Amino acid sequence: MPLDHTAKGVYVIAPTPFHPDGRVDEASTDRMTDFFLQSGCDGMTILGVMGEAPKLDGAESLEISRRIIRRAGKAGIIVGVTAPGFAAMRALAHGVMEAGAAGVMIAPPSHLRHDEAIVGYFHQAVEAIGTDIPWVLQDYPQLFQVQMTPGIIRRIVTELPSCVMLKHEDWPGLEKISALRKFQAEGSMRPISILCGNGGIFLDFEMERGADGAMTGYAFPDMLVELVRLAQAGERDRAHDLFDAHLPLIRYELQPGVGLAVRKYVLMRRGVLASDAQRRPGAAMSAKARDEVEYLLARLGRHDPRARLSPPA
Repeated sequence: MPLDHTAKGVYVIAPTPFHPDGRVDEASTDRMTDFFLQSGCDGMTILGVMGEAPKLDGAESLEISRRIIRRAGKAGIIVGVTAPGFAAMRALAHGVMEAGAAGVMIAPPSHLRHDEAIVGYFHQAVEAIGTDIPWVLQDYPQLFQVQMTPGIIRRIVTELPSCVMLKHEDWPGLEKISALRKFQAEGSMRPISILCGNGGIFLDFEMERGADGAMTGYAFPDMLVELVRLAQAGERDRAHDLFDAHLPLIRYELQPGVGLAVRKYVLMRRGVLASDAQRRPGAAMSAKARDEVEYLLARLGRHDPRARLSPPA
């Protein structure tokens, strides 16, 4: 089903599995897809920042997308199509939509420095991919160095009807969610889905501010699913208790540079990935860092049985 403004739940950000020699690991890709969906995720977002998309060539990006879309069945798959030029963006967007993707995600290039340039860029992007493709606006100023105020987001949503979702990754960003929901309540902005990133570090309160769920990676996506469901059911204390138990590992995984290595390591420890390898260039975990992650997993296991893993080989 095409993505629309009613999307909610967890659309987990998927890493790209690699063999130690840099080849795409197809068996781990299938196992990862099954694991995410069996964990209760409503969909997946692939070829995002944590999917090492810039390290893939065009053919690899399309083939990985097709493989995951086929495997996922009716689950919604969103594909990151951000590219330096619109020709590559258009080719990948059309290819994945033809394969059955639910929608695509677009981030602003880092050179945009004023409001008119930001709005103009997204007009050009939609013109390139076509107005019939639903898309997600990625707001991640810490990485892309582009500041989008609530007013600019409202303008983009208003002027470009095919924008149906915001991936909210501003930090601090709780007031931005409240402002956007206020626009919606007063009728000055049409409804959109808001899913939140940043490794889930603020997901407990983001849900209370009006977010529809999470679009982030974490080595325990099944916890994100449970947290979102508790929050939607109004189980505030249970949601915060669950979040608090996982917060030390969430924080550790959120480290710039090494965060993807941590996530892949824990997914490997959970039996999802055969290897925690990244395609070069990539930051590897030190032996000390692995010891720290094992310590965090052991502590988490006191509260959540999902973290009670067999000792590493």
